[in-house]
Amino acid sequence: MSWLMGLEQDLRSNPPCHPQAVYCLTKNGYNEAKCTKLVDALYQCCQAFYERNGDGATTVSCPKPNLLRLKMEQRKAGIQ
Repeated sequence: MSWLMGLEQDLRSNPPCHPQAVYCLTKNGYNEAKCTKLVDALYQCCQAFYERNGDGATTVSCPKPNLLRLKMEQRKAGIQ
C-alpha cells in the first residue's frame, strides 16, 4: 500500500513522475546499474501516467509511450 501512495504522490508531482531516479542518475554519471530500483519506479510511474492520461500525454520525466514499453520489456528480459 505504501508503494501505491508513493506512486500517487509521484503522479501528482510537478512534473509528474520526477522521483529520485533523475537525481541518482545525474549523481552517478547516468549509470542505470547504480539506480536500478529508482529507474524501475520511474518507469512504473510513467506507465501509470500514460494509463491515466493516454499515450498523447507528455511529461519531461517520461520517455514516449512506445519507448517506455520497449524499455520495460527489455528490463523484464534482463536487457538494460
